[in-house]
Amino acid sequence: MSKRVALVTGGTGGLGEAICRKLVDAGYHVVAGYNSGGNHEKAKAWQEKQREAGYEIDVAYGDVTSEESCAACIETVKQLTGRDVDVLVNNAGITRDGQFKKMSWEQWNEVLSANLDSMFHMTRLVINPMIDQGFGRVINISSVNAQKGQFGQTNYSAAKAGIHGFTKALAQEVAAKGVTVNTVSPGYVMTPMVAKIDDSVLEKIAKTIPVGRLGEPDEIGRIVTFLADDQSAYITGADFSINGGLHMF
Repeated sequence: MSKRVALVTGGTGGLGEAICRKLVDAGYHVVAGYNSGGNHEKAKAWQEKQREAGYEIDVAYGDVTSEESCAACIETVKQLTGRDVDVLVNNAGITRDGQFKKMSWEQWNEVLSANLDSMFHMTRLVINPMIDQGFGRVINISSVNAQKGQFGQTNYSAAKAGIHGFTKALAQEVAAKGVTVNTVSPGYVMTPMVAKIDDSVLEKIAKTIPVGRLGEPDEIGRIVTFLADDQSAYITGADFSINGGLHMF
């Protein structure tokens, strides 16, 4: 039997990279979905960087806000791997922060499209093959700010909260078919982008977190890999908070 295929949208970003690597370590044939503004050379350079580190990860272009581009991405994955997607990690997303009283429709729509509509586009394309084969894992990356809210992020918090509503409803539809659907909600994570923030600011953020630090991308990758595993078949419709105690309920 060929390796199971895992597709990670937003796979070339800081969090996506950690998820991809953990899935490779677990024995999956991993494909990193990317947009990068259509910068294919950037994606190829990222792929080569992974190869140099010992990780063979395919890449597939896809604009997750476009139904047609998502379909093309899935077709690329099939061509690269020779099989349907077994594990889909809906990780792609953006922010367009601003106080609601000043927020434009474009700021709202871009965030809802990239974070929420994208999940519909990608999942719809893989769910029937998962049902047909009697196995599938859909893992949706949300955020602590979906759970507690965040000043200046009505668009992002709304989109990320919608993700878990999607998870719970779809989980009920496919539970008897061997397909699980779960949410992972990270708190503040030390991705390469976050690491560029001034140390004094990061120290202030860390003081608000009970464990006293930001999370590591690998810690998010670990829970994703756990949920993708065959032995996690009894876990579905759940939301896994990984935020160092920043928000508890």
